[in-house]
Amino acid sequence: MKAHPRTALVALAVLLGAAGCAKSETQATAGPGEAASAQQQVVQTPAGSAGPTCTLDQFGGTKFDLKTATVGFSQSEKEANPFRIAETKSIKDEAAKLGIAALKVTNAQSQFSKQITDVQQLIAQGVKLLVIAPLNSDGWEPVLQQAAAKKIPIITVDRKINAKPCSDYLTFIGSDFYEQGKRAADQMINALSGKGKVAILLGAPGNNVTTERTNGFKDRIKEKASDIQISFEQTGEFAREKGQQVTEQLIQSNPDINGIYAENDEMALGAVTALKGAGKDPGAIKIVSVDGTRSAVQAIADGWLHAVVESNPRFGPLAFETARKFLDGEPIPDKVIISDREYDGSNAEASLGEAY
Repeated sequence: MKAHPRTALVALAVLLGAAGCAKSETQATAGPGEAASAQQQVVQTPAGSAGPTCTLDQFGGTKFDLKTATVGFSQSEKEANPFRIAETKSIKDEAAKLGIAALKVTNAQSQFSKQITDVQQLIAQGVKLLVIAPLNSDGWEPVLQQAAAKKIPIITVDRKINAKPCSDYLTFIGSDFYEQGKRAADQMINALSGKGKVAILLGAPGNNVTTERTNGFKDRIKEKASDIQISFEQTGEFAREKGQQVTEQLIQSNPDINGIYAENDEMALGAVTALKGAGKDPGAIKIVSVDGTRSAVQAIADGWLHAVVESNPRFGPLAFETARKFLDGEPIPDKVIISDREYDGSNAEASLGEAY
């Protein structure tokens, strides 16, 4: 694994604490030695000149006290996915830690129309700050217009919305998804020694995460491994059951497939179920995915997954720290990119307690 040099990172000062993250039915329980470093996100040091920033004066808003304000968090997807469980818990835990008494949390249950309605209702209930995990990148105009009219800052986490920062919304906090795709490709190239046929289990359509993880992977394969052929692509909608169904179809239609790139761990774990059902041996088909759930890291240790590129969902501390700085008049960048680690056979077993 190529680790990011810690000297090149700006560590977030606020940690989630010992509470950790919630687990799904299939996740392992964290041991008592879970590392504190796994409880935080770190921000990449910007390269080159700083990009656009936004201040409270530029935004046109009014300062308020986070502790006494009504704050809204809109979750996009059903919390069957460990990423979403950890993300929501992080927001709730940090709000409690900071003494934010009026946190309102909604869940769109993977329905975009419901998410729009959820956020509109939060605005009607008088929220002063919105943190949104968007289901889709487009279609937010009704919400943005209503929030802008009341000068409500919006922080988007884990997915972007296609709108204007410091006007329609404040900032985006999340990973470099294109880079994640490139890093996944590097792992796949290593697993296949630069030759073979690869399938892509695409994420849900309509958001920047799927687009960028796909483009990063394909561009890297084209650049570094011309003998790897991408012979199959189909959406698994970021869901385990769908990932299993697509993989079952894949191994029937493409029995000579050598590798699977799953754009999240849930689809990768669905693929593992399909491969087990087909009588495949661990490692017979190399699987690389993105997220870093405990179940996926365990699957590396068990030989079913080759590698996982992390996408850290613990946004609570960084989201509220960003809001605090903004309210104190500090300039906020239009995007805050976090640094993600990788898991592979060299570190999976030892790092299991650090996954979510």
